[in-house]
Order: sequence, then C-alpha cells, then structure tokens
Amino acid sequence: MAKLSKEIVALIRDPRSIKVIATSDDNGIPHSAFKNCLTVLEDGNLAFAEVFEGSRTNANLVRSVWFDKDVDVLVRGEDGTTWRIAARAYKYSYTGPLFQKFYDAARQKRGPDSELGGVWIVTPLEVTNETYSVRKIEEDERHPFYRHLDRVAG
Repeated sequence: MAKLSKEIVALIRDPRSIKVIATSDDNGIPHSAFKNCLTVLEDGNLAFAEVFEGSRTNANLVRSVWFDKDVDVLVRGEDGTTWRIAARAYKYSYTGPLFQKFYDAARQKRGPDSELGGVWIVTPLEVTNETYSVRKIEEDERHPFYRHLDRVAG
C-alpha cells in the first residue's frame, strides 16, 4: 500500500476538489466517473459511494477484483494541484457502519429517495504528482530535446 501524504489526504478531503475514478471494462475500454464523496479512511485506504449496483463503474470494479486489475483515482485541487493514484479495488460494503455513513450523507445531499448500492474501498498502490509545473520539470529533464519549434526558435 502506498502511503498518502498529509497534502494528498487534505486535497482528497477538500469538498471543492474534483475527484474521478477511472476503470476499464473487459475489452479495456475506459470509463471515468466523478466521485465527490471520495474520502480517505483511517487505515489509508480510499472509499467512495457507488449509487447504482448496475452502473458501469460498479461492474468494472467487480471485474477488477476478479482479475486483479488496477483503477485510477484522479484528484485536482482548485489551484491546479493534481494527483494520480493507481489503486486496487479491495472491498465492497453494502451494510455496516461505513455503508450507513455514506447512506446518511447521500440522503442528506439528495433527499430521502436517494439510492446507494454500496461503498467501494480501494487500496492506493502508487501516487504520482500530475501537476503541470511538476510534470513540465520532469519532462524537460527526461527529454531535453522534445521542444515545440516556437520554443527552439525563440
């Protein structure tokens, strides 16, 4: 399990951050979904609600458990700070205290008729800083001759 820094945990827990889970189906076709409810658990795993049991995200996550396939979690803060977390689907909860916490939050947000299929828990495997300024430095160091012509001519 990759340990998430305090900076990343704060970014994930910030309700203004954009959070996306990316999965793929059995043909490798990607599927992405916003997961504003994504949070970090005390043990360092990530958890998020899956509203509908029949959703593509849910089907892809089940498949990822069966076939040991990774998923990606992307988090972007208001200032553009962006992290990619490669993760492994670990557990699906459809009852118990964690489920109840997410269910209560869903009902508070969307009303008493809201749905909640379950709560996915994923384990972070690798964390990559995808912020533009960080990636630019890395790419310039790794590929010093990859330049757009207007940068070379200037």
